[in-house]
Amino acid sequence: MDINILIGAEAGKGTARTSLMIGKAFALIGYYVFNYRDYPSLIKGGHNFNVLHISDEQIYSHENEYDIILALDQKTIEKHLKNLKKDGFILTERSLIKSEIKNKTISIDASEIMKKHSFQEIMINNILAGSLFKLLGIPLEFALKAAEKEFGEKSDKIKIAITEGYNLIKEPKIKETQKVNKIKRNKKYFISGNEAIGLGAIASGLDLYIAYPMTPASPLMHFLALQQKKHNIFVVQLEDEIACINAAIAGSYAGARTMVGTSGGGFALMTEAISLQGMNEIPLVVYLAQRPGPSTGIPTYTSQGDLKFALNAGHGEFLRIVVAPGDAKEAFEKTIEAFYLSEKYRAVSIILGDKHLGESTYSFDSFKLDSSKILEKIKPTNKKMDYKSYLITENGISPRALPGSNFVVRATSYEHDEYGITTEDPEIIKKMVNKRMKKMETIKKEMKKMETFKVYGKGKNLIIGWGSTKGAIIDALKKLEDFRFLQIYYLSPFPNEIKKYIENAKNVFIIENNATSLLSNVIAENVGIKIENKILKYDGRPFTPKEIIREVEKVAKK
Repeated sequence: MDINILIGAEAGKGTARTSLMIGKAFALIGYYVFNYRDYPSLIKGGHNFNVLHISDEQIYSHENEYDIILALDQKTIEKHLKNLKKDGFILTERSLIKSEIKNKTISIDASEIMKKHSFQEIMINNILAGSLFKLLGIPLEFALKAAEKEFGEKSDKIKIAITEGYNLIKEPKIKETQKVNKIKRNKKYFISGNEAIGLGAIASGLDLYIAYPMTPASPLMHFLALQQKKHNIFVVQLEDEIACINAAIAGSYAGARTMVGTSGGGFALMTEAISLQGMNEIPLVVYLAQRPGPSTGIPTYTSQGDLKFALNAGHGEFLRIVVAPGDAKEAFEKTIEAFYLSEKYRAVSIILGDKHLGESTYSFDSFKLDSSKILEKIKPTNKKMDYKSYLITENGISPRALPGSNFVVRATSYEHDEYGITTEDPEIIKKMVNKRMKKMETIKKEMKKMETFKVYGKGKNLIIGWGSTKGAIIDALKKLEDFRFLQIYYLSPFPNEIKKYIENAKNVFIIENNATSLLSNVIAENVGIKIENKILKYDGRPFTPKEIIREVEKVAKK
């Protein structure tokens, strides 16, 4: 089984939740599911749609050719009919559309059901979902479990609607390849990138999350807010991003394991305080969810345009850790690493995501929880000592202490001596700069033992990517001959070890969601290799596997 289902309607009609519920049903019976969201910056009106890719095999992306269109309005048919496969079909309710497409439409009549249960209009979604479950061969019990998982205590009426829609389909007449062929018992995790980052933060011992709402980072705040009581964390919304990051640094200074989240415009406001972190060396984790810029840009679409911004955020020379996970599983694992490195090296860790990573939903078999990367939290001590907040050490890392201890713990934005006392003495300034630079050398040694990049496949041709482009590249790799994929996780410190893979490749391609191939610039700066073949997309939409296959084969055949 390998199908793509599009679910469309205007904003406010519930397409996102319906899509997630359908996806959860398939994950419950052991199928791999990927869910893509596409929506304009509107609360009502416009056109929203989700694409569910469902398969027997592990998948990470979707295609823009659909086996099924679940149409909740006429506009969905008008916009997407051209992308319906020859043997695909439209599932809809008669009152929602003007006319049926001959030999392509399965339309149900839900009017009697709506009257019988006094349902609101939005419940048509769930009646249609029930009919879809029946057509695809999903047992009703799993459909109802999925409704419970998605809607919780509010699922009673939804389960009635699903059951009614399920019973409307008497004899499903669709292709066998579009149906569930086996009920598996190894259910999959099915979570978004934002949720995975939240779970990684919680696993790392998160105490405090501070943010100002900004798409596409806002879902992380919403997720963590719902976890406050269960995991004893505190989620705060402040008046702007300047307040958020300064409050986060203060919270970390006091001993709370702290994180902030934002997108490009908010991150711009945070950069002065990131430089503050570089001087006071208070651990901090920042989630930067990219969207197209400059300025307000396109709030609800995706981009990889902030790579150089993240690498150079804040004035001055200091350690910035930048990590870019490629899917939800990696988002969980790399968030734990981000907290670990931030705490150990008293540095800022920037988790570089984007709308596609954050708001897409992925399925996978298991998480990898590396407990060695979860550091014990420090506490104030009553021990008397001559404490130096910025003690010069061989590795550049100064032992950290908390206020409330039996000595003074200083933090400052000024250059300082080992005690944290302001200085303009040239000899002391040089020593403190060297101390901060030493940290940058120390972390590189540790990161050689970590997975800073990953290579898939064994072909002679090489594709290089980072972040959310992983999904479409991995899925394209299955159909490309003689190709391998180099995925870079850490952009800073940069893994110079990738140089040998580039030098030994026949053809090298960079694939990015930006207009200037920022990664190729970073590679040139770090390993001195200029890459000519650049496949770039910058219309706010992610790559699909077929787009990648088409573009790389053009060059490979020359």
